Amino acid sequence: MNGIELVPIFPLGIVMLPEQLIPLHIFEERYKLMIGECLADDKVFGIVYFDGQKMCSAGCSARVQEVLKKYPNGRLDIVTRGERRFIVGQLDESKPYLQATVDYFDDDPEKPDADMQRDAHRGIMLLNQVVSLKPHESSLDLTDSPDFKSISFLVAGSAGFNAPEKQKFLEMTSTRKRLQKSVAALSRIIDRIRLTEEIQSLIGGNGSLPESLKQRLSGL
Repeated sequence: MNGIELVPIFPLGIVMLPEQLIPLHIFEERYKLMIGECLADDKVFGIVYFDGQKMCSAGCSARVQEVLKKYPNGRLDIVTRGERRFIVGQLDESKPYLQATVDYFDDDPEKPDADMQRDAHRGIMLLNQVVSLKPHESSLDLTDSPDFKSISFLVAGSAGFNAPEKQKFLEMTSTRKRLQKSVAALSRIIDRIRLTEEIQSLIGGNGSLPESLKQRLSGL
């Protein structure tokens, strides 16, 4: 663990990962106050996944990277960047918004090897395949940030994963395990997307699936 401190908590239906950029629209009075104080003092706040019934025990600190727009009624459009993961400790309700003591944690030390290099390389390739499926997004060039932990969070933060899946990646303390599992899962997601596109294309034709496509469907 890397130190305990009291931070504002923002329960949301999304999962923030380290180094990830997430845009937010701030409209509730308590959160307008919270973000205003964080901006004034250059402080972080914590984003914790809330599924509508309970709040997770692990989250990620976030810092406002850019204010995109300020509205006359005080609402804000902001871009936040994930920083450090934490475990939620004691809750504090002394302010209009929730606060909590948080205990920061990081991945366990691991010696890089050929398997991690292979998974990281494959992860970058898969991310660029995801980008190719979304023509309005730019491809990734990660040559300037080759560290495996950063790549593992980039893969884990892909839009192909839902919030509970991202929460599991957030809580992992093994870079190797996060790389392995996120890369393998993303590969399956891309296969499903491409298969769906093929099926939709065939539906627009004679509607008959070739035997090779039926075999691929049975293997998913």
